[in-house]
Amino acid sequence: MANHLVIVESPAKVKTIKKFLGANYEVDASGGHVRDLPKSQLGFDAEHDYEPKYITIRGKGDILAKLRKEVKKADKIYLATDPDREGEAISWHLMKALKLDEVKGKDVYRISFNEITKNAVKASLKSPRALDMNLVNAQQTRRMLDRMVGYRISPLLWAKVKRGLSAGRVQSVALRMICDREDEINAFIPEEYWNLEAFFQLKGSRKPLVAKYYGPRDAKNGKSTIHSREELDAVLKELEDCSYEVEEVKRGERVKKAPIPFTTSTLQQEASKVLNFSTQKTMRLAQQLYEGVEVKGHGTIGLITYLRTDSTRIAEEADAAARSFVKEHYGEDYVAAGETAKKSSGKIQDAHEAIRPTDISLTPVIVKESLQRDLFRLYQLIWKRFTASRMAPAVYETTSVKIGAGNQMFTTSASRLTFEGFMSVYVESDDEDEKNQALGNIEKGTLLTLDKLEPSQHFTQPPAHFTEASLVKAMEEQGIGRPSTYAPTITTIIARRYVVKENKNLYVTELGEVVNRIMKTSFPSIVDLSFTANMESLLDRVEDGTVAWKTVIRNFYPDLDEAVKIAEKELESVKIEDEVTEEVCDLCGRNMVIKYGPHGKFLACPGFPECKNTKPYLEKIGVPCPKCGKELVRKKTKKGRLYFGCENNPECDFLSWQKPSIQKCPSCGSYMVEKGNKLLCANESCGYRMDKKED
Repeated sequence: MANHLVIVESPAKVKTIKKFLGANYEVDASGGHVRDLPKSQLGFDAEHDYEPKYITIRGKGDILAKLRKEVKKADKIYLATDPDREGEAISWHLMKALKLDEVKGKDVYRISFNEITKNAVKASLKSPRALDMNLVNAQQTRRMLDRMVGYRISPLLWAKVKRGLSAGRVQSVALRMICDREDEINAFIPEEYWNLEAFFQLKGSRKPLVAKYYGPRDAKNGKSTIHSREELDAVLKELEDCSYEVEEVKRGERVKKAPIPFTTSTLQQEASKVLNFSTQKTMRLAQQLYEGVEVKGHGTIGLITYLRTDSTRIAEEADAAARSFVKEHYGEDYVAAGETAKKSSGKIQDAHEAIRPTDISLTPVIVKESLQRDLFRLYQLIWKRFTASRMAPAVYETTSVKIGAGNQMFTTSASRLTFEGFMSVYVESDDEDEKNQALGNIEKGTLLTLDKLEPSQHFTQPPAHFTEASLVKAMEEQGIGRPSTYAPTITTIIARRYVVKENKNLYVTELGEVVNRIMKTSFPSIVDLSFTANMESLLDRVEDGTVAWKTVIRNFYPDLDEAVKIAEKELESVKIEDEVTEEVCDLCGRNMVIKYGPHGKFLACPGFPECKNTKPYLEKIGVPCPKCGKELVRKKTKKGRLYFGCENNPECDFLSWQKPSIQKCPSCGSYMVEKGNKLLCANESCGYRMDKKED
């Protein structure tokens, strides 16, 4: 009969771990958290020092009853949940729910492992420990802070925008970041510039040599920019009848370092770019790879290390195994010479390793038959990245050339890969294609034969819309959230329809703009990036034991409580009343009113519930359609992104993402759009702009 009980979170872990242990061990799962703050109330009493009130989660009764029976049979109980704050909190809640701290005659231990392999599990059983209450308290503090924000602010949003909304401590900051980026894009004024390329014929080469205009040879500030057609014409005038001579040739070597292993953030970013996975999908698949999958010839095995980490550290044993693998399969020259991990910043918690394969000898080729397509693609990405991180840099031979023409200079460069190094295994998604122009025979003093000069007009581009990948990167850089929160945060703001995703880009909806405006006005500290980053630092200090968890709560809640009370008064005074429109109800003849729902504005009959007629709300902007002359209206895509279209759709398909103006372009006659305090010609090749006149 088993006298050791190991409790994990998920049934998948049970199957993986059970095969490593003998008949004396029983392995069972809790299904995650078994206790939480009650859904119907805040869950703590501010007047009694914020002591939380936990209850058993509905549906967990049968699981706990089964675990209690297992506990009675066992002499030793091992709590083997995930090796992070949340995992520690799950173990603590299990101890309390099962009253393990009150049971006499039984030993209760906490064990954790960074990978679910035989060696790791066995090693953890040999070195059990007590629960780390600092980790528990850090997670408990995060849960209570999130509960405070959600339960105190969400009702205000219901009052303001009627229903279907919610606020969250981290999600509100993420929404603000997206809104701020949208504001930057909308206010961006493109600037004209011109590129000028010179094409030269080379003896013995079918392809022309292409060089870019650099600027006057006496320029003091380096490369010059041509800002207008007039400036371009002046340069072209100077170049008439000029001869072109190579004035400088520099040859050298460039070393491209191997990438560091994946953290949660960089895995989510690369999986988005390379595999087109959402952050949520990446984490779901990585969880399966971590907990264990059936591999032909190996049984059920955990293929990767723990997936929630911001460390790039690698265990010495894994590092040695990887270098040995590289030496055997690629050769001594391909093995990295030294340490490849980056130095930890103050925001990095180094308790875990980076994400890596648990066994580098399980190559993608070996496991491919056993894994579903997307699981395989993610495992292959992780395996290649880790293997590459233990490999030597790639080496390029570089050539840069300066070409003189009168008082003007052109430049060109080329590089040739001379040693693949890590690139024989892995190439990052954002690596630029290397140029391979044939410059090997060019020497100083060579006279070049000009084939043609080719100018091209361009305009500077606004900041890019956030994607899931770039938002995760920005959140990490700003210290907003932690590895476990990136994916659920993004998933939540999309599910709430504050943000929509189209072609990878994240766009704020009208609903998101309303919520963000309320949060910035009434709760500026909650959506302040520095404040939220500082709160994450305080949670880290709770984790390392230098700050008491209740100190954080005591300092946070009174200010929030005061802000909520002030906002309750102010929001009541600006509560949105139903606005009567000229639109007549088709069913009863009443004038319809504007209502606010989870997806924004709509028209409804004021005779509800007798008359339940509703219509889409089309807000006219007082500008005629440039295509057919009828009225332009504010519209939304099916996902909720705002745009301006013709009321005569689908007969007229006019669409603009920026608000069109009633004014016409004085230069080309096209319609103009509003950009901040400017009006810009919608015809990009025109580029005309003017100040917007205030009404």
